[in-house]
Amino acid sequence: MGTQAGETSPPTRRWLVMLPLIGFGVIAALFLLRLYSGDPSKIPSALIGRPAPQTALPALEGLSRDGAAVPGLDPSIFKGRVSLVNVWASWCVPCHDEAPLLTEMAKDKRLQLVGINYKDVPENARRFLGRYGNPFSAVGVDSNGRASIEWGVYGVPETFIVGRDGTIVYKLVGPITPQNLDRVLKVEIEKALK
Repeated sequence: MGTQAGETSPPTRRWLVMLPLIGFGVIAALFLLRLYSGDPSKIPSALIGRPAPQTALPALEGLSRDGAAVPGLDPSIFKGRVSLVNVWASWCVPCHDEAPLLTEMAKDKRLQLVGINYKDVPENARRFLGRYGNPFSAVGVDSNGRASIEWGVYGVPETFIVGRDGTIVYKLVGPITPQNLDRVLKVEIEKALK
């Protein structure tokens, strides 16, 4: 008994059924390969060489430094100084690890450290900075995450170096660590300071 016109043989039918599964397997394998290959901190940013976003953010209410209220984020602060912009949150575990390094970096008076507090509860953010010390000369509150999207943030923490002319010169995805601070971040800061 042969197959009639328009019908496929059983082996061909099995292949047709398996084809979508094979295609899904190939796509999943490619996705996992890209996910686990390489260093996520090396994700390129489309903003490198472009002006820092002109997004003003309100201050973290009740936050002070040296007895004065800490202002929010005003894009004009980027002109004329090299800035380190750190996107952080009190609920972010790696942010706790990098906080002492930011405090140490704030001692370099050639830099200004600017914080963007991402989707956080103000009380928790103030408690976080009270625990580790406030390294920031300005802290803008990004309660809905829109400003962070404009900065091209994938997740917290992320750190940007903004040159004296207000352009983004470097982006670090993930936490600042002793290793990347010495090998990468300080090198990029020195380049921006020249």
